[in-house]
Amino acid sequence: METQDYDVITSFLGDWGPFQRTVFFLLSCSTIPNGYVGLSMVFLADTPSHYCRVPTGNGSGSTLNQSLIPSVAVNGTLTLSRCTRFKWRRDGQVNETEECLQGWEYSKERYISTIVTEWDLVCKEDWKVPFTTSVFFFGVLTGSFVSGQFSDRYGRKKILFITMALQTIFSLLQVISVTWEMFCVLFFFVGLGQISNYVSAFVLGNEIFSKSTRIAYSTLGICVFYSLGYVVLPLFAYFIRDWRMLLLAISLPGILYIPLWWFIPESPRWLLSQGRMHEAEEILRAAARKNGVTPPEVIFNQEESLELMNRNIKKRKHLYTYFDLIRTTNIRNLTILNCLIWMMITIGYFGISLNTSNMSGDPYINCFISAVTEVVAYTAAWVILRYVSRRIALSLPLLLSGSMLLLIQFIPDEYQVLSIILAMTGKFGVTVAFSVVYVYSAELFPTVVRNMGMGAASMSSRIGGIISPYFAYIGTYNKILPYILMGGITMAIGILSLLLPETQAVTLPEKMEDVQQLHCILWTLKQNLQVLEKKHKNKTLQVQQSNDPGLMSVALQLNSMTK
Repeated sequence: METQDYDVITSFLGDWGPFQRTVFFLLSCSTIPNGYVGLSMVFLADTPSHYCRVPTGNGSGSTLNQSLIPSVAVNGTLTLSRCTRFKWRRDGQVNETEECLQGWEYSKERYISTIVTEWDLVCKEDWKVPFTTSVFFFGVLTGSFVSGQFSDRYGRKKILFITMALQTIFSLLQVISVTWEMFCVLFFFVGLGQISNYVSAFVLGNEIFSKSTRIAYSTLGICVFYSLGYVVLPLFAYFIRDWRMLLLAISLPGILYIPLWWFIPESPRWLLSQGRMHEAEEILRAAARKNGVTPPEVIFNQEESLELMNRNIKKRKHLYTYFDLIRTTNIRNLTILNCLIWMMITIGYFGISLNTSNMSGDPYINCFISAVTEVVAYTAAWVILRYVSRRIALSLPLLLSGSMLLLIQFIPDEYQVLSIILAMTGKFGVTVAFSVVYVYSAELFPTVVRNMGMGAASMSSRIGGIISPYFAYIGTYNKILPYILMGGITMAIGILSLLLPETQAVTLPEKMEDVQQLHCILWTLKQNLQVLEKKHKNKTLQVQQSNDPGLMSVALQLNSMTK
């Protein structure tokens, strides 16, 4: 039984009844926490203004005395040093400096506490801030490896709820972290759960809904609701300035998803692939009752179920491996280019998102604007995918994003609002590309290795996620450099994406031989010239065989012109 057969057999349900609307909404809601879990580090790990705690007459630390703090140049402006102080002696200060031996005094103007103030992640320890977020993305990378295998073995629904629980439980445990190391270990498992439940929800929805609903679910569904979670983050952070209480507030809503177990069904497709035909029929009959339609007496007959199981057995006998993604020239070029595109898009997306605290202006407003920009971008992506060719839908937003980010370096400091507008336009472009590339890549890889191709691209994306926090880290020292780096990368990948073959209105490739060649203008021109030359030689041969002196003279002239 092929996917098309399943869609025909279950067409009695309709495309958009109460059953589909309920599952669409609940599965989309399950991705809301994903929108703020990783990006919460924008506030949890922000670094407030800080200076060395200076000694008093008895040698103990005291509040800031600016005369005991040296001045340093930062971005061309003199400011008080954050990591050194003048050496203290009982008879007074001297011009020599030393490290902050008694710790730091942190500004309470914006935050009561962050993990930076909790464990003094500043100066020589400031590398731990981006590394903390990278640990989360290491968990995401690990989850990308294991989630698909567990989902195929134990079912979409079980893995969805197990990993949602994993994300919630470990987020709550982070609240009671007593060391930075403990916080990081727990954050790794949060990342593992975050990507696993997202992928499970994505697959479960695409297997339940009909073809006409899948693109809407992949963009307006889980992507937009993910963005809504991101929108909620700055609102929570604005009213809760203590990192433990903020983390508790954004973790507790995960408990509210427990009742969804009784409303979200298992994938009938997966049940059929396991030979559990009776359970699949029960789900479809319950869906028919909810939609107010009458199902056929027999939905799946025994022969169809046996045929599906036999096909699965045959597929297992001819197992494709990741080496097949580099076996032929076409698939190798496609795999390398897709992995590169996914990695760079992820660097741009998370690089801009995590850098909102370094932007000019209020970080809460910047984060909120960034989140709203995503909602608009995902909605735009849904429209673009319906009416624009895939190659243009991917390349144009990337080129727009890159050019906007590169323009920021030319904006004077007094025009901060314009800088934010350019950065948010860049975020819009890269978010549209993020949404498009999921659909585009799935259409490029052949059926026999599609899951592995998407897996390889997804793993490359996670590597980009691991790297992205360091762009925000650079932003703490130079506000312009991250935009130059991300803008250059995004522009380059926007140009390279034009090499991908077009897939809109093209039959999906089934076998390795069906993979299209890269769309290289020079290669296409060369191929066309070779075709023309071949036609010309054939024509010349025909003229020579005609023994017509006049035509032979013209043929000789054409030959000389061609050479």
